[in-house]
Amino acid sequence: MKRRFFLFLFPALLVGCSSTPSHYVHEHEHGKSVLLRPDGIAVAPRRAPREVHAAVAAANRISGSAYQWGGGRRAGDRGFDCSGATSYVLREAGLMNGSNTSTGFRKFGKAGQGKWITVNARKGHVFLVIGGVRFDTGWHKKGTPRGPRWTTKKRPLGQGYISRHPPGL
Repeated sequence: MKRRFFLFLFPALLVGCSSTPSHYVHEHEHGKSVLLRPDGIAVAPRRAPREVHAAVAAANRISGSAYQWGGGRRAGDRGFDCSGATSYVLREAGLMNGSNTSTGFRKFGKAGQGKWITVNARKGHVFLVIGGVRFDTGWHKKGTPRGPRWTTKKRPLGQGYISRHPPGL
């Protein structure tokens, strides 16, 4: 009897220990979440850390840009892919140097979701969640062109995603 109970309990414990949820779901917490205005501009909470304000400002600068495979790694790029947009935002916020690939972001910072900034990465795609709002090049409203944009739309994380965060954030 004890053995059967352990065999049933062990997989449940493994699932409960996962640091990456199965979906991104927007949950607004007044004073602690980024506010997404109707015009698509995000506003950081007044008391958010300096790096969060800088990340939101950087994301706002490129939000609505075209999708360009390999874009966002060089000065003057007009379009961004997922890793280029993520690299740009984190670099402008002073949280990284240079650029990274989606696969490379699987080793960025510390494991797990951050309090303010989370990088969700798998081989082939990466996106940010800043103050609870997703900044992503895909999974937007139907008919929205690809490219970096803010959204609160639910997104499955699926197999292979790893959640990471900048230390202290």
